[in-house]
Amino acid sequence: MKFVTVRDFRTSPSNIWRKLPSERELIITNNGKPIALLTPLNDETLEDTVSAVRKAMAINAMKKMQEISVSLGNDKMTLEEINKIIKDVREKNKE
Repeated sequence: MKFVTVRDFRTSPSNIWRKLPSERELIITNNGKPIALLTPLNDETLEDTVSAVRKAMAINAMKKMQEISVSLGNDKMTLEEINKIIKDVREKNKE
């Protein structure tokens, strides 16, 4: 995995485009922190690549939600407590 700074990306994009096919992916960084993934695409791989990236983003979002839920103690709720919350929300939405 190769890293490219935003500055290098701005000042010498032709070098980056030339490297991209052989590197397969480049991580763009800003102040040493990753901010973007650059990967080669073509008409044949576009849909599959975009789908894979979206799936990975969804998995990461789900993991983050689970971490937050555990930090709030929701993993210790009983089934009865969960069902009561669901029932209360459904009743409220009927109003």
